[in-house]
Formats: sequence, C-alpha cells, structure tokens
Amino acid sequence: MAKSSREARERRHQRVRARVTGTPERPRLNVYRSLDHIYAQVIDDTVGHTLVSASTLDAEVKKQVGKNGEAKMNEAKIVGQILAARAKNAGISAVVFDRGGNKYHGRVKALADGAREGGLDF
Repeated sequence: MAKSSREARERRHQRVRARVTGTPERPRLNVYRSLDHIYAQVIDDTVGHTLVSASTLDAEVKKQVGKNGEAKMNEAKIVGQILAARAKNAGISAVVFDRGGNKYHGRVKALADGAREGGLDF
C-alpha cells in the first residue's frame, strides 16, 4: 500500500537525521517547509538548543518581502540571507545542512543558496 507523501517525507527525514548531527563547532541548519511558509533553525544537538532561527513569519522578512509579497522562492532566499546574518552575529560561520526530508530543489535550495550568499559555510 502506498504511503502518504507526509509519511514518506518523515521517513526520509529520519534517514537524514541518522547521519547529520550538529555540534557546538558546526551546528545543524534545519529546514522545515510548509505549503505557505518556510522555517529555518540553527541547532546545537549536543544540548538541544536552537541558536538562531528565521522564517517567512518574521517581521524582518516581511519588511523585505514588501506588501504584495513575492514568489515563495524569493521569500526562501531572503530567509536564508537573514538566517546567515543572525548566525554571523552569534559567531557561527559553518553549519551542516539538514533538508528535513525534502528534496534539495525549489524553496529548500533557494534557502540554502541565500544562506551561502550570507556567508554560511556548508
């Protein structure tokens, strides 16, 4: 019997998480994508703390997106850039990327590209 797409994504995420862990020197950049929004967090898995985060719901992102909104790809790129700036302010320059079971294309790739442009190394 075919699994739902959500169950398949969760299984892919478990496979990714089995190999990807964040350390204090190189925390994990986690991405979650819903239908309307995208969320990103930099997490230190040794203590289980979120160090910095950004999403399309943040006021700073909404300010850059503007009144009319933009395409979701551009929003994701802006989230990546803002997350990278916040990480730099927190003293984080290198991360490991956790795509959250999503394929590495579209909004997830746009967020990663924005974070790289912002100066994060992964």
